[in-house]
Amino acid sequence: MSFTFAPPPIRERFDAQDGTTRRPWVEWLTELVAQVVSAPSRVRSAEVAGHAASIAATELADGTAGIYRLTYYARISTAAVTSSSLTVTFGWTDGGVACSVSGTAITGNTTATTGTGAVLVQSDASAPITYATTYASNGAGEMTYTLYVMVEAVAL
Repeated sequence: MSFTFAPPPIRERFDAQDGTTRRPWVEWLTELVAQVVSAPSRVRSAEVAGHAASIAATELADGTAGIYRLTYYARISTAAVTSSSLTVTFGWTDGGVACSVSGTAITGNTTATTGTGAVLVQSDASAPITYATTYASNGAGEMTYTLYVMVEAVAL
């Protein structure tokens, strides 16, 4: 994360003779605090390793209204004998309407196969933000996968 603001006013004394903080420092510190407070912050993340099944809708964040960035990274950790597929889905509510978005199915079926996705959503307070997976594996050996999901608050 990078911030863009003026360098600190190091040529100015921090405090005046009466012990108060001088104006250039107050302005600089105020801008610093404003940028840190407005920066996206991780609300919650989850990791699933060595999994070989679908995951039902699982709460990732409570129903606090705001704008969120939802991201995932998945990798096939054991390839299936014949073929496999994994799809990641996020769910939320916007204006009381249940919404969802699914990433592209991950079908490469090698341990180097990965998938990633990010989406910006407006979520209201009527339901939590969730993630789920849809899993399929064909052949004698089952595909296993590792999944990382994260929700960041962009504006609350």
